[in-house]
Amino acid sequence: MSTREEMLNDIRNILKRKDKAEVRDAANRLPPLENVMPVIPPEELAERFESELNGLGCASYRAATLPSLEEILKSILNSKHAQSVVVSRNPILEQLHIPGILKGWGIKVAQWPESVPGEEDNRKFRDECFAAGAGITGVDFALAETGSLVLTSFTEGSQLTSLAPPIHIALYRRSQIRASLDEVLRNLPVSRDPDRPSPARSAVFITGTSRTADIEQVLVRGVHGPREVHAILVEESCLAG
Repeated sequence: MSTREEMLNDIRNILKRKDKAEVRDAANRLPPLENVMPVIPPEELAERFESELNGLGCASYRAATLPSLEEILKSILNSKHAQSVVVSRNPILEQLHIPGILKGWGIKVAQWPESVPGEEDNRKFRDECFAAGAGITGVDFALAETGSLVLTSFTEGSQLTSLAPPIHIALYRRSQIRASLDEVLRNLPVSRDPDRPSPARSAVFITGTSRTADIEQVLVRGVHGPREVHAILVEESCLAG
């Protein structure tokens, strides 16, 4: 007899039940996911993600070329008078030369280091994040059904880049768009072995801007994090250029 059966027998004895009721596994009682959430066709993923994102009060863009990406970034940063920016260590930012482009515009740039930072590095970067006008990151996934951005510390480094500055700008690719939360969770780099820690020690699901209505039921944005979220779809033609 398994430990599970022993536990159930103990419960039956305490309840003074003689019959052995069938106990089905909870997972087998759930309906198929496609019966609960309609499947989003692959060709509609980008449009669905942008629609959900915009419905949350965020802004969406598409960049087919590097010059168009630069124009989008410059427009956002200039409109917010951002003089300092923090960027994550996501490889797409280096691939697109984002730190160098920003510095060329005269913007102060702080970047999470590739190597493991020490305590002093952590403190310095934390202060830079809270002082920055904007934070620029990549993503691990873009979740179409809710318009959420999914970031892990394994890819981005410090999560403060997306959480501390008043403006968050996220770059993502079509290949990173996932239809459902179930699909995202299946693809997250999470270890099931307690002796082997997960490479993604933290994962953040960003669904809209920071907002609260705790004080007199008045909705206020940006109290606990960014008051603006901008997501830019970087097409493969932009990366190739």
